[in-house]
Amino acid sequence: MATITEVGGIKTGKLLIEGKTKQVYDVPTNPGFSILLNKDRITAHNGVRAHDLEGKAKISNQTNAKVFTLLNAAGIKTAFVRMISDNAFLARKCEMVPIEWVTRRLATGSYLKRNPGVKEGFRFAPAKVETFFKDDANDDPQWSEEQIVCAAFKVNGVTIGQDEVDIMRQTTALVFEVLERAWATRDCALIDMKIEFGVDAEGQLLVADVIDSDSWRLWPSGDKRLMVDKQVYRNLANVTAADLDTVKRNFTWVSDQLDAMVAANNHLVVILMGSASDKEHCEKIAKHCTALGLNTELRVTSAHKGTQTTLHMVSEYESVLSELVFITVAGRSNGLGPVLSGNTNYPVINCPPVKPDNVNQDVWSSLNLPSGLGCATVLYPEAAALHAAQIIGMKNFMIWSKLRVKQLDNYSNLIMADKKMRGVRQN
Repeated sequence: MATITEVGGIKTGKLLIEGKTKQVYDVPTNPGFSILLNKDRITAHNGVRAHDLEGKAKISNQTNAKVFTLLNAAGIKTAFVRMISDNAFLARKCEMVPIEWVTRRLATGSYLKRNPGVKEGFRFAPAKVETFFKDDANDDPQWSEEQIVCAAFKVNGVTIGQDEVDIMRQTTALVFEVLERAWATRDCALIDMKIEFGVDAEGQLLVADVIDSDSWRLWPSGDKRLMVDKQVYRNLANVTAADLDTVKRNFTWVSDQLDAMVAANNHLVVILMGSASDKEHCEKIAKHCTALGLNTELRVTSAHKGTQTTLHMVSEYESVLSELVFITVAGRSNGLGPVLSGNTNYPVINCPPVKPDNVNQDVWSSLNLPSGLGCATVLYPEAAALHAAQIIGMKNFMIWSKLRVKQLDNYSNLIMADKKMRGVRQN
């Protein structure tokens, strides 16, 4: 593939690296970024098998862009920025960690060869994460995490130690789980996949490189016989033009399915306040809900002063929505949450606007419920939003993904805070 000078209207600098299926270029006009240009080339067995495949660059580029757009929407830190042409995309320039991270839900392929006695289809719960050192000459040998830590790779000024390995392991599992749930919406099982990490100029660990049909095993309806990934190409005894057409159709099918992976937007979190004076508290709840991707609406009603109006309001929502959560905000004697709980089958979350001088009295009316009622009670706006997101996320993979990313961020921030703090202080 010839060196080029411009892609998608962006002038390219020097060729940074060329692999079997892509080229990576510097972008002098936009420091800190690079361009990844795909090739019309398919390979297997570390390049031992290779064929030209017209149109593959475009399909792979589209697939990669759709996957990373989904991951970015979930809040995962990636190098991907945007697609700039049919066969290229813009990314944050990274120095790559020379490790492939592989996540497996079912035992198949090379795992069975390395672990004799394990039956094909054995289900890993949690998903199994493995690591492989990128070394084509030695067929990418499997490495333990201890080997990675002892290698002490220096990547863009960051030494890859146990902290970084822990974060990459957790991120790898998260990426798999997010995409697994996304593919489940298309009745397609994600069996295993590989990703790579890079470190940008700011020292951030990012999911980088590409994720396309070379990166995973996909079995529609969970049936291995229906596989639509690169394993079809790997399994061929002899590769004919007709075989390559089949592989290309499979890759196109995968890209098309990604277009349909749109989480339903048919949910609503209704925040009901007993008085307009509680608006500030409710706005805080709504802000946290929005950050988690939840649709919200604020209403004012009183179960004590306008019971029939309150119940009519609830009935209106119930008649048009199937994914619905009520958050009730009422101080003093909280009748709003319990009344709703006794008259709806949808989840009700109490979040009273308590103040230090009356917290015991106000919370007690939310907690001491009559028998037969099941509304929950939380004290903080963020907790109310998180509880609502957990409920909606049971059916909405993107809301679920945002919650998982929040968990990962909490985990990673704690590790990095500890890394900055640790060290013996001497007198």
